[in-house]
Amino acid sequence: MFLVISLLQTIEYKSMEGKINLHLFCLKRYIHRPCLQVIEAMVVGAVTATVSFVMIYAMYTSDCQPVGEDPIKYPLQLFCPDGEYNAIATTFFNTPEKSVRSLFHDSPGSYNPLTLGLFTLSYFFLACWTYGLAVSSGVFIPSLLIGAAWGRLFGIFLSNISSGSTWADPGKYALMGAAAQLGGIVRMTLSLTVIIMEATGNVTYGLPIMLVLMTAKIFGDFCIEGLYDIHIKLQSVPFLGWEPPEKSHTLTAREVMSYPVTCFKRVEKVGRIVDILSDTTINHNGFPVVDENHEPEYDNVGRLCGLILRSQLIVLLKHKVFVERATSNLTQRKLQLKDFRDAYPRFPPIQSIHVSQDERHCTVDLTEFINPTPYSVPGVSNVQMLPWNRAVSSAFNPAL
Repeated sequence: MFLVISLLQTIEYKSMEGKINLHLFCLKRYIHRPCLQVIEAMVVGAVTATVSFVMIYAMYTSDCQPVGEDPIKYPLQLFCPDGEYNAIATTFFNTPEKSVRSLFHDSPGSYNPLTLGLFTLSYFFLACWTYGLAVSSGVFIPSLLIGAAWGRLFGIFLSNISSGSTWADPGKYALMGAAAQLGGIVRMTLSLTVIIMEATGNVTYGLPIMLVLMTAKIFGDFCIEGLYDIHIKLQSVPFLGWEPPEKSHTLTAREVMSYPVTCFKRVEKVGRIVDILSDTTINHNGFPVVDENHEPEYDNVGRLCGLILRSQLIVLLKHKVFVERATSNLTQRKLQLKDFRDAYPRFPPIQSIHVSQDERHCTVDLTEFINPTPYSVPGVSNVQMLPWNRAVSSAFNPAL
Protein backbone atom coordinates (compact mmCIF):
# COMPACT_ATOMS: atom_id res chain seq x y z
CA MET A 1 0.00 0.00 0.00
CA PHE A 2 2.91 2.32 0.70
CA LEU A 3 4.21 1.80 -2.84
CA VAL A 4 0.73 2.45 -4.21
CA ILE A 5 0.83 5.85 -2.47
CA SER A 6 4.17 6.58 -4.14
CA LEU A 7 2.83 5.68 -7.58
CA LEU A 8 -0.31 7.76 -7.05
CA GLN A 9 1.77 10.77 -6.08
CA THR A 10 3.93 10.47 -9.20
CA ILE A 11 0.85 10.25 -11.42
CA GLU A 12 -0.62 13.31 -9.68
CA TYR A 13 2.60 15.28 -10.15
CA LYS A 14 2.95 14.27 -13.80
CA SER A 15 -0.65 15.01 -14.73
CA MET A 16 -1.29 18.16 -12.70
CA GLU A 17 1.38 19.81 -10.58
CA GLY A 18 4.22 19.88 -13.09
CA LYS A 19 2.03 21.17 -15.93
CA ILE A 20 0.20 23.72 -13.77
CA ASN A 21 3.45 25.13 -12.42
CA LEU A 22 4.93 25.20 -15.92
CA HIS A 23 2.04 27.23 -17.37
CA LEU A 24 1.92 29.57 -14.37
CA PHE A 25 5.64 30.28 -14.65
CA CYS A 26 5.24 31.11 -18.35
CA LEU A 27 2.60 33.67 -17.39
CA LYS A 28 4.78 35.07 -14.59
CA ARG A 29 7.46 35.97 -17.11
CA TYR A 30 5.39 39.03 -18.00
CA ILE A 31 5.45 40.14 -14.34
CA HIS A 32 8.99 41.44 -14.20
CA ARG A 33 8.58 44.87 -12.61
CA PRO A 34 9.05 45.05 -8.82
CA CYS A 35 5.70 46.81 -8.31
CA LEU A 36 3.86 44.09 -10.26
CA GLN A 37 5.64 41.39 -8.27
CA VAL A 38 4.51 42.99 -5.01
CA ILE A 39 0.92 43.22 -6.32
CA GLU A 40 1.04 39.57 -7.37
CA ALA A 41 2.18 38.50 -3.89
CA MET A 42 -0.63 40.57 -2.32
CA VAL A 43 -3.20 39.02 -4.66
CA VAL A 44 -2.04 35.50 -3.82
CA GLY A 45 -2.21 36.28 -0.09
CA ALA A 46 -5.71 37.75 -0.44
CA VAL A 47 -6.96 34.78 -2.46
CA THR A 48 -5.46 32.33 0.05
CA ALA A 49 -7.15 34.06 2.99
CA THR A 50 -10.46 34.29 1.12
CA VAL A 51 -10.47 30.60 0.18
CA SER A 52 -9.60 29.63 3.74
CA PHE A 53 -12.36 31.69 5.36
CA VAL A 54 -14.99 30.69 2.78
CA MET A 55 -14.29 26.98 3.29
CA ILE A 56 -14.27 27.34 7.08
CA TYR A 57 -17.51 29.35 7.17
CA ALA A 58 -19.27 27.06 4.66
CA MET A 59 -18.42 23.83 6.50
CA TYR A 60 -18.19 24.76 10.17
CA THR A 61 -21.67 23.42 10.92
CA SER A 62 -20.71 19.92 9.80
CA ASP A 63 -17.05 20.05 10.74
CA CYS A 64 -17.16 20.83 14.45
CA GLN A 65 -15.90 17.77 16.29
CA PRO A 66 -15.70 17.11 20.04
CA VAL A 67 -12.30 17.36 21.65
CA GLY A 68 -12.83 14.00 23.36
CA GLU A 69 -10.55 12.12 25.71
CA ASP A 70 -7.71 12.03 23.20
CA PRO A 71 -7.63 15.63 21.91
CA ILE A 72 -5.59 16.83 18.99
CA LYS A 73 -2.49 18.77 19.94
CA TYR A 74 -3.31 22.12 18.32
CA PRO A 75 -7.13 22.61 18.20
CA LEU A 76 -8.88 25.81 17.08
CA GLN A 77 -12.44 26.54 18.21
CA LEU A 78 -13.28 28.96 15.39
CA PHE A 79 -17.13 29.16 14.94
CA CYS A 80 -17.61 26.02 17.07
CA PRO A 81 -19.24 25.77 20.54
CA ASP A 82 -17.28 25.08 23.71
CA GLY A 83 -15.78 21.60 23.96
CA GLU A 84 -15.49 21.28 20.15
CA TYR A 85 -12.90 22.26 17.59
CA ASN A 86 -13.02 23.21 13.92
CA ALA A 87 -11.00 20.61 12.00
CA ILE A 88 -10.56 22.58 8.78
CA ALA A 89 -9.64 25.75 10.69
CA THR A 90 -7.12 23.74 12.68
CA THR A 91 -5.52 22.57 9.47
CA PHE A 92 -5.60 25.92 7.67
CA PHE A 93 -4.64 28.38 10.41
CA ASN A 94 -1.99 26.44 12.25
CA THR A 95 1.55 26.78 10.99
CA PRO A 96 2.39 24.19 8.30
CA GLU A 97 4.77 22.46 10.72
CA LYS A 98 2.04 22.03 13.36
CA SER A 99 -0.47 20.89 10.72
CA VAL A 100 1.95 18.24 9.45
CA ARG A 101 2.59 17.07 13.01
CA SER A 102 -1.14 16.85 13.66
CA LEU A 103 -1.74 14.80 10.51
CA PHE A 104 1.02 12.41 11.58
CA HIS A 105 0.07 11.93 15.23
CA ASP A 106 -3.63 12.72 15.74
CA SER A 107 -5.83 9.76 16.59
CA PRO A 108 -8.14 8.19 13.98
CA GLY A 109 -11.41 10.05 13.57
CA SER A 110 -9.89 13.49 14.17
CA TYR A 111 -10.54 14.61 10.58
CA ASN A 112 -13.61 14.53 8.38
CA PRO A 113 -12.76 12.92 5.01
CA LEU A 114 -14.71 15.58 3.09
CA THR A 115 -12.93 18.36 4.96
CA LEU A 116 -9.53 16.77 4.40
CA GLY A 117 -10.23 16.24 0.71
CA LEU A 118 -11.27 19.86 0.14
CA PHE A 119 -8.27 21.10 2.10
CA THR A 120 -5.89 18.95 0.05
CA LEU A 121 -7.36 20.12 -3.25
CA SER A 122 -7.39 23.83 -2.38
CA TYR A 123 -3.95 23.83 -0.73
CA PHE A 124 -2.52 21.99 -3.73
CA PHE A 125 -3.59 24.68 -6.22
CA LEU A 126 -2.57 27.49 -3.88
CA ALA A 127 0.87 25.93 -3.44
CA CYS A 128 1.29 25.65 -7.23
CA TRP A 129 0.43 29.33 -7.56
CA THR A 130 2.64 30.45 -4.68
CA TYR A 131 5.82 28.70 -5.84
CA GLY A 132 7.77 31.11 -8.02
CA LEU A 133 6.61 34.34 -6.37
CA ALA A 134 9.15 37.05 -5.62
CA VAL A 135 8.96 36.26 -1.90
CA SER A 136 10.88 34.04 0.47
CA SER A 137 9.01 30.76 0.03
CA GLY A 138 9.61 27.23 -1.13
CA VAL A 139 8.03 23.83 -1.67
CA PHE A 140 9.54 21.77 1.14
CA ILE A 141 7.01 22.22 3.95
CA PRO A 142 3.97 22.76 1.63
CA SER A 143 4.81 19.51 -0.15
CA LEU A 144 5.00 17.69 3.18
CA LEU A 145 1.62 19.10 4.19
CA ILE A 146 -0.08 18.22 0.91
CA GLY A 147 1.36 14.71 0.96
CA ALA A 148 0.42 14.19 4.61
CA ALA A 149 -3.14 15.36 3.91
CA TRP A 150 -3.87 13.08 0.99
CA GLY A 151 -1.88 10.25 2.60
CA ARG A 152 -4.09 10.46 5.69
CA LEU A 153 -7.13 10.59 3.41
CA PHE A 154 -5.95 7.38 1.78
CA GLY A 155 -5.43 5.83 5.23
CA ILE A 156 -8.99 6.84 6.27
CA PHE A 157 -10.32 5.15 3.15
CA LEU A 158 -8.42 1.93 3.93
CA SER A 159 -9.56 2.08 7.55
CA ASN A 160 -13.21 2.33 6.48
CA ILE A 161 -13.04 -0.61 4.10
CA SER A 162 -11.04 -2.77 6.55
CA SER A 163 -13.30 -2.14 9.56
CA GLY A 164 -10.71 -0.21 11.55
CA SER A 165 -7.78 -2.63 11.34
CA THR A 166 -4.59 -1.57 13.08
CA TRP A 167 -2.56 -1.81 9.86
CA ALA A 168 -4.70 0.96 8.34
CA ASP A 169 -3.66 3.67 10.78
CA PRO A 170 -4.16 7.02 8.95
CA GLY A 171 -1.09 8.53 10.63
CA LYS A 172 1.21 5.96 9.02
CA TYR A 173 -0.14 6.70 5.57
CA ALA A 174 0.13 10.43 6.23
CA LEU A 175 3.85 9.92 6.84
CA MET A 176 4.27 7.89 3.65
CA GLY A 177 2.21 10.36 1.64
CA ALA A 178 4.38 13.24 2.84
CA ALA A 179 7.54 11.35 1.89
CA ALA A 180 6.15 10.40 -1.53
CA GLN A 181 4.96 13.94 -2.30
CA LEU A 182 8.24 15.59 -1.38
CA GLY A 183 10.36 12.86 -2.95
CA GLY A 184 8.46 13.10 -6.24
CA ILE A 185 9.09 16.85 -6.41
CA VAL A 186 12.71 17.20 -5.28
CA ARG A 187 13.81 13.67 -6.40
CA MET A 188 15.83 12.93 -3.28
CA THR A 189 16.20 9.46 -1.75
CA LEU A 190 18.69 8.68 1.01
CA SER A 191 19.13 12.22 2.30
CA LEU A 192 15.37 12.78 2.42
CA THR A 193 14.94 9.48 4.26
CA VAL A 194 17.31 10.67 6.98
CA ILE A 195 15.59 14.07 7.16
CA ILE A 196 12.13 12.55 7.60
CA MET A 197 13.30 10.02 10.18
CA GLU A 198 15.03 12.74 12.20
CA ALA A 199 11.99 15.01 11.92
CA THR A 200 9.60 12.33 13.17
CA GLY A 201 12.02 10.87 15.72
CA ASN A 202 11.13 7.34 14.70
CA VAL A 203 13.39 4.95 12.78
CA THR A 204 10.79 2.17 12.65
CA TYR A 205 9.55 3.26 9.23
CA GLY A 206 12.99 3.87 7.75
CA LEU A 207 12.75 1.00 5.24
CA PRO A 208 9.20 1.83 4.03
CA ILE A 209 10.13 5.49 3.65
CA MET A 210 13.20 4.56 1.61
CA LEU A 211 11.16 2.26 -0.63
CA VAL A 212 8.52 4.95 -1.15
CA LEU A 213 11.14 7.58 -2.04
CA MET A 214 12.99 5.26 -4.42
CA THR A 215 9.75 4.31 -6.15
CA ALA A 216 8.72 7.96 -6.48
CA LYS A 217 12.11 8.90 -7.95
CA ILE A 218 12.40 5.98 -10.37
CA PHE A 219 8.85 6.25 -11.65
CA GLY A 220 9.03 10.06 -11.66
CA ASP A 221 12.26 10.16 -13.68
CA PHE A 222 10.63 7.84 -16.19
CA CYS A 223 7.57 10.10 -16.59
CA ILE A 224 8.66 13.74 -16.13
CA GLU A 225 11.48 15.88 -14.77
CA GLY A 226 11.50 17.17 -11.22
CA LEU A 227 10.18 20.63 -10.36
CA TYR A 228 13.65 22.08 -9.78
CA ASP A 229 14.90 20.72 -13.12
CA ILE A 230 11.91 22.23 -14.92
CA HIS A 231 12.58 25.67 -13.45
CA ILE A 232 16.29 25.44 -14.24
CA LYS A 233 15.40 25.03 -17.92
CA LEU A 234 12.69 27.71 -17.86
CA GLN A 235 15.07 30.27 -16.37
CA SER A 236 17.83 29.32 -18.87
CA VAL A 237 20.33 28.55 -16.13
CA PRO A 238 23.54 27.12 -17.72
CA PHE A 239 23.31 23.88 -15.77
CA LEU A 240 25.05 20.85 -17.19
CA GLY A 241 23.18 17.58 -16.62
CA TRP A 242 24.55 14.21 -15.63
CA GLU A 243 24.08 12.72 -19.09
CA PRO A 244 24.63 14.18 -22.56
CA PRO A 245 21.57 14.97 -24.70
CA GLU A 246 19.97 12.04 -26.46
CA LYS A 247 20.66 13.42 -29.94
CA SER A 248 24.36 13.91 -29.28
CA HIS A 249 25.46 10.43 -30.39
CA THR A 250 26.08 11.71 -33.93
CA LEU A 251 27.95 14.85 -32.87
CA THR A 252 31.70 15.22 -32.60
CA ALA A 253 33.74 17.57 -30.45
CA ARG A 254 34.64 19.66 -33.49
CA GLU A 255 30.94 20.33 -34.18
CA VAL A 256 30.10 21.65 -30.70
CA MET A 257 33.26 23.63 -29.92
CA SER A 258 33.65 27.37 -30.51
CA TYR A 259 35.45 28.21 -33.74
CA PRO A 260 37.67 30.01 -34.43
CA VAL A 261 39.28 29.33 -31.08
CA THR A 262 39.97 32.37 -28.90
CA CYS A 263 43.31 31.69 -27.29
CA PHE A 264 46.24 33.48 -25.69
CA LYS A 265 49.99 33.11 -25.97
CA ARG A 266 52.23 32.39 -23.01
CA VAL A 267 53.32 36.03 -22.98
CA GLU A 268 50.36 38.14 -24.12
CA LYS A 269 49.82 41.87 -24.55
CA VAL A 270 47.61 43.56 -21.98
CA GLY A 271 45.67 45.39 -24.67
CA ARG A 272 44.62 42.17 -26.41
CA ILE A 273 43.55 40.59 -23.10
CA VAL A 274 41.41 43.62 -22.26
CA ASP A 275 39.85 43.72 -25.73
CA ILE A 276 38.92 40.02 -25.66
CA LEU A 277 37.49 40.14 -22.13
CA SER A 278 35.50 43.29 -23.00
CA ASP A 279 34.04 41.80 -26.19
CA THR A 280 30.42 40.86 -25.44
CA THR A 281 30.42 38.27 -28.22
CA ILE A 282 33.25 36.37 -26.51
CA ASN A 283 31.79 35.41 -23.14
CA HIS A 284 33.91 32.32 -22.59
CA ASN A 285 34.85 31.23 -19.11
CA GLY A 286 38.19 29.64 -20.04
CA PHE A 287 40.79 30.34 -22.70
CA PRO A 288 43.44 27.91 -24.00
CA VAL A 289 47.05 29.09 -23.82
CA VAL A 290 49.20 27.99 -26.74
CA ASP A 291 52.92 27.94 -27.47
CA GLU A 292 53.71 30.81 -29.85
CA ASN A 293 57.03 29.19 -30.85
CA HIS A 294 55.32 26.04 -32.08
CA GLU A 295 54.97 25.68 -35.82
CA PRO A 296 51.20 25.47 -36.54
CA GLU A 297 49.93 22.64 -38.70
CA TYR A 298 46.93 22.92 -41.03
CA ASP A 299 44.34 25.13 -39.31
CA ASN A 300 45.71 24.65 -35.77
CA VAL A 301 46.63 27.74 -33.78
CA GLY A 302 49.49 26.08 -31.93
CA ARG A 303 50.36 23.52 -29.30
CA LEU A 304 48.11 23.57 -26.23
CA CYS A 305 50.06 24.50 -23.11
CA GLY A 306 47.28 24.98 -20.61
CA LEU A 307 44.05 26.72 -19.72
CA ILE A 308 43.44 30.03 -17.93
CA LEU A 309 40.11 31.26 -16.61
CA ARG A 310 38.50 34.64 -17.16
CA SER A 311 38.49 35.28 -13.42
CA GLN A 312 42.26 34.69 -13.25
CA LEU A 313 42.91 37.14 -16.06
CA ILE A 314 40.82 39.80 -14.31
CA VAL A 315 42.80 39.35 -11.09
CA LEU A 316 46.07 39.64 -13.03
CA LEU A 317 44.90 42.86 -14.66
CA LYS A 318 43.62 44.24 -11.37
CA HIS A 319 46.97 43.75 -9.65
CA LYS A 320 48.85 44.79 -12.82
CA VAL A 321 51.09 41.75 -12.94
CA PHE A 322 53.02 42.97 -15.98
CA VAL A 323 56.41 41.81 -17.17
CA GLU A 324 57.65 45.39 -17.62
CA ARG A 325 56.83 46.31 -14.01
CA ALA A 326 58.74 43.26 -12.75
CA THR A 327 61.87 44.14 -14.76
CA SER A 328 61.77 47.84 -13.93
CA ASN A 329 62.75 49.52 -10.70
CA LEU A 330 59.13 49.59 -9.53
CA THR A 331 58.56 47.39 -6.51
CA GLN A 332 55.73 44.91 -7.00
CA ARG A 333 54.35 42.39 -4.54
CA LYS A 334 54.35 38.84 -5.83
CA LEU A 335 50.83 37.61 -6.51
CA GLN A 336 49.73 34.78 -4.22
CA LEU A 337 46.85 32.32 -4.07
CA LYS A 338 45.18 34.45 -1.40
CA ASP A 339 44.63 37.22 -3.97
CA PHE A 340 42.50 34.87 -6.10
CA ARG A 341 40.61 33.53 -3.10
CA ASP A 342 39.75 37.01 -1.82
CA ALA A 343 38.11 37.89 -5.14
CA TYR A 344 36.00 34.70 -5.17
CA PRO A 345 33.12 34.31 -5.95
CA ARG A 346 32.21 37.83 -7.13
CA PHE A 347 35.13 38.70 -9.36
CA PRO A 348 35.09 42.32 -10.54
CA PRO A 349 33.86 42.89 -14.11
CA ILE A 350 36.38 43.81 -16.74
CA GLN A 351 34.73 47.25 -17.08
CA SER A 352 35.87 48.13 -13.54
CA ILE A 353 39.54 47.46 -14.35
CA HIS A 354 41.32 50.63 -15.46
CA VAL A 355 44.15 50.13 -17.94
CA SER A 356 45.97 53.17 -19.34
CA GLN A 357 47.17 53.49 -22.91
CA ASP A 358 50.76 52.92 -21.85
CA GLU A 359 49.80 49.79 -19.90
CA ARG A 360 48.04 48.36 -22.97
CA HIS A 361 51.47 47.93 -24.57
CA CYS A 362 52.75 45.94 -21.62
CA THR A 363 52.75 42.13 -21.51
CA VAL A 364 51.63 39.47 -19.05
CA ASP A 365 53.40 36.16 -18.54
CA LEU A 366 50.63 33.58 -18.10
CA THR A 367 52.93 30.59 -17.65
CA GLU A 368 52.78 30.29 -13.85
CA PHE A 369 49.02 30.92 -13.66
CA ILE A 370 47.67 28.45 -16.22
CA ASN A 371 46.33 24.96 -15.59
CA PRO A 372 48.96 22.87 -17.42
CA THR A 373 46.83 19.72 -17.55
CA PRO A 374 43.37 20.68 -18.83
CA TYR A 375 40.95 18.22 -20.35
CA SER A 376 41.70 17.84 -24.05
CA VAL A 377 40.21 15.49 -26.63
CA PRO A 378 40.63 14.97 -30.39
CA GLY A 379 38.25 16.93 -32.58
CA VAL A 380 36.69 13.75 -33.96
CA SER A 381 35.73 12.36 -30.53
CA ASN A 382 32.08 11.50 -30.04
CA VAL A 383 30.28 13.87 -27.65
CA GLN A 384 28.67 11.03 -25.70
CA MET A 385 32.09 9.49 -25.02
CA LEU A 386 33.47 12.64 -23.41
CA PRO A 387 33.69 13.12 -19.63
CA TRP A 388 30.41 14.99 -19.25
CA ASN A 389 31.31 17.81 -16.88
CA ARG A 390 32.12 21.49 -16.79
CA ALA A 391 35.83 20.90 -17.12
CA VAL A 392 35.32 19.44 -20.60
CA SER A 393 33.11 22.39 -21.47
CA SER A 394 35.87 24.78 -20.43
CA ALA A 395 38.35 22.87 -22.55
CA PHE A 396 36.09 23.41 -25.56
CA ASN A 397 35.93 27.11 -24.74
CA PRO A 398 32.14 27.38 -24.28
CA ALA A 399 30.02 30.32 -23.27
CA LEU A 400 29.35 29.50 -19.63
